[in-house]
Amino acid sequence: MLKGFYNLTSGMLSQGRRLDVVANNMTNISTAGFKAEQYTDRTFDEVMAVRIGNKDKSVYQELPTYQAHILAPDHLYTDFTQSSFEETNLPLDFAIEGEGFFAIQTVDGVAYTRAGSFTLDNEGYLCLSELGRVLDREGNQIQLPTDKLEADAQGNLSTENGEYLATLGVFMFEDNGELERTPYGLFTGDGAQVNENVTIHHKWVERSNVSLIEEMTNMMTTQRALQSAAQMSKIYDEVITRAVNDIGRMQ
Repeated sequence: MLKGFYNLTSGMLSQGRRLDVVANNMTNISTAGFKAEQYTDRTFDEVMAVRIGNKDKSVYQELPTYQAHILAPDHLYTDFTQSSFEETNLPLDFAIEGEGFFAIQTVDGVAYTRAGSFTLDNEGYLCLSELGRVLDREGNQIQLPTDKLEADAQGNLSTENGEYLATLGVFMFEDNGELERTPYGLFTGDGAQVNENVTIHHKWVERSNVSLIEEMTNMMTTQRALQSAAQMSKIYDEVITRAVNDIGRMQ
């Protein structure tokens, strides 16, 4: 009986975490460059089987059968699929077609993003609002004399008179799955390399790759699973209460 309680409780916690991820995705459906997250879980036995007795956690052999159905968090995946583009006609908006990220110098170091909706700070540096300054291919901050810019497909910035100013840095990684998401929606990781084989769209931004229909479906499925687990937990509680009371009367 108690095992059933553990299973239901872990299920409710897992569905609650999944619902949080779905809610965050839906909140950012209009955020430029946002990449959707996907939550996965595994049974507690499965998690323990891949963590105990292995020095190298990246290579393991799963056991063929498991006894417990208690769920434990497994991983939070980010979907880096490129989304569609939206024309804004704003002179400091840029979108990356292809692999790569813009580099942002934050207070905690360099972070990376697909969001290209930039502004100029008080000192004239190109920046991602309230998060940090945009870097060029050499890792230098980009200072501009004006926001009236022209930009080609390689990310070369120039004035309306054709005077070269800087080149937007676009950086790629061997495995995007190794990147870590920051609380502000940026990504951090090692091994960034300049990617010159991309196309920069000036006065466009990449839209969020969150699918509203998919997230609505996930939300309804998760809510029903959570409600079912809560209802079953209530039934378990009533059964145990009745059993305890009946045993007391029998004595």
